[in-house]
Amino acid sequence: MNLYRKKYDVIVVGAGHAGCEAALAAAGMGCTTCLMTIDLDKIASMPCSPSIGGMAKGQLVKEIDALGGYMAKISDSSAIQYRTLNTKKGPAVHSTRTQNDKSKYHQNMKAVLEKADNLDIKQAMVEDFIIENNEIKGIYDNTGFDYSAKTIVLATGTFLKGVIHIGSSQIMAGRAGEFSSVGLANSLAKAGFTAGRMKTGTPPRLHLDSVDLSKFDAQESNPDPEPFSFSTKKHMLPLVPSYMGRTNQQTHDLIRKNLKYSALYGGQIKGKSARYCPSFEDKIVKFPERESHRIILQHEGLDTKEIYASGLGNSLPLEIQTEFVRSVKGLEQAEIMRPGYAIEYDYINPQELTLTLESKHLKGLFLAGQVNGTSGYEEAAAQGLWAGINAACKVQKRPPFILDRSQSYMGVMIDDLVTKGTSEPYRMFTSRAEYRLVLREDNADLRLTEIGYGLGLVDKNTLKSVNELKSNIDKEISRIRNIVIKPSKTINDYLEAKKTSPITTGIHLDHLLKRFEMSYSDVEKLNPSVEPVGKRVKKQVQIEVKYEGYIARQVSEIKKYKDMEKINIPEKIDYKIVPGLSNELVEKLGKIRPLSIGQASRIDGMTPAAISVIMVAISAYKRKRAS
Repeated sequence: MNLYRKKYDVIVVGAGHAGCEAALAAAGMGCTTCLMTIDLDKIASMPCSPSIGGMAKGQLVKEIDALGGYMAKISDSSAIQYRTLNTKKGPAVHSTRTQNDKSKYHQNMKAVLEKADNLDIKQAMVEDFIIENNEIKGIYDNTGFDYSAKTIVLATGTFLKGVIHIGSSQIMAGRAGEFSSVGLANSLAKAGFTAGRMKTGTPPRLHLDSVDLSKFDAQESNPDPEPFSFSTKKHMLPLVPSYMGRTNQQTHDLIRKNLKYSALYGGQIKGKSARYCPSFEDKIVKFPERESHRIILQHEGLDTKEIYASGLGNSLPLEIQTEFVRSVKGLEQAEIMRPGYAIEYDYINPQELTLTLESKHLKGLFLAGQVNGTSGYEEAAAQGLWAGINAACKVQKRPPFILDRSQSYMGVMIDDLVTKGTSEPYRMFTSRAEYRLVLREDNADLRLTEIGYGLGLVDKNTLKSVNELKSNIDKEISRIRNIVIKPSKTINDYLEAKKTSPITTGIHLDHLLKRFEMSYSDVEKLNPSVEPVGKRVKKQVQIEVKYEGYIARQVSEIKKYKDMEKINIPEKIDYKIVPGLSNELVEKLGKIRPLSIGQASRIDGMTPAAISVIMVAISAYKRKRAS
């Protein structure tokens, strides 16, 4: 008999990066929450790269932080290297990346979870759902024990029918050394979900003492980095370098010679590979003209000798892995501590979800992370936060939490997944965000903190600090717009030293700042503020002034986008009777059920003519309803 009568508002299945954020969000909003994982010692594990952030991913992490999530804070607490990517380009694409001590990341996230109010953590393997009238009521674990819940967040990562491939060896596992979740995958199929197969992988780990680092180029951390989280005051751990090297023709010849032994090219793997993170076999086959490929050696932590060999991911037998790893200069004596492997797993078509990440045909079930066909810790964590918030909103009968494409990178990602779906592991890029100039990582707190506060995930003091920052930015921009600099020998000598044109008449200070050669530090020298100006204020003022015209253009584009989003499509409209729509579009519209004309316009294959037809159909539907 089941004697456990505790009933939860939210149960989160899976304690990877998605599950952790989902559980903390739901519990933080006051819901009784339970986080279930196959292994408590693998909470917030980093099974692949020991790093957080990167191009576009850094933006996601900053947004998670601004809304009250934890990834950025835990990253700061475990960071052993910081870098800002794309600094030679404009601020729209600047992205933070940390290298992390993976053991400390796990320990620190587990500590946060254990201390959280309203949150229980349990080691259990979920096997099936309790469903009544097409609505979630709880789950069963593999012992037959059941847990009641009003909502479920499924964040199973690569565990659904996960299979690890090392050459011809196949191991049922969700990650190396962990059980595969077969029962739950079967339960999803039984509930009517459409599953596909995807493939990802990880490179071998090498023993530090067997590597000759003198043959690699050291890449140092930024010496005085800005922390990931807006709340972190300074980094906490010693900073270490990573090491850059390259493969060679011998390495490539070894791969070509042994391709038939690769699980990927030997035919064992059927799942779709990640285009933007190819295995080493893929690099050799798809880029035969390349004489070498970059590899990066990264410390997996301060207290371990394991080295992550980025760029050498493969699915070859161990003896061949050893041979080709040792063909790289500096790795001639390398000892592999853990072999690289490929992993194949089930994912669910994200077009079966609403914009809240709730299932369209099983009420109360939310899906987040790699189970939705995405790739990466950051994409998973952002979905976890989104799903956890929406599960709590559903329980509390609050309006759903949805950010649109003009508000956040998260909004871009969720809209892409739900509207377009994905047939390969989805990865976030700055190019996916059409309004990226206003969605910079440096202003994520200015954009989203108030929303996080409204959800109950951000405290009053944080909101107050952000509002003061906004006020100080506005005040300083106003000041420099009203200051007129008059020509003088001193001024023009200074401008000539900066290699910019001298002035012959008075000029507003903000116009000088717009010049390519000028920065806010020049503003301070030409006409400093009477009151001290903070570092964040200086940075924001410089960006807002220098890119004012481009930002204004994007704001205008956002207005047009918002106008399209305001035209709602009735939920019960029957596309089959709408004249002028192709069978393909009728099928897609019926499956996706877009909420607005804006969302409909982003469906693959949609045309302006079809949008016009839908607009006419909406008007006809409303007239009919009114009569």
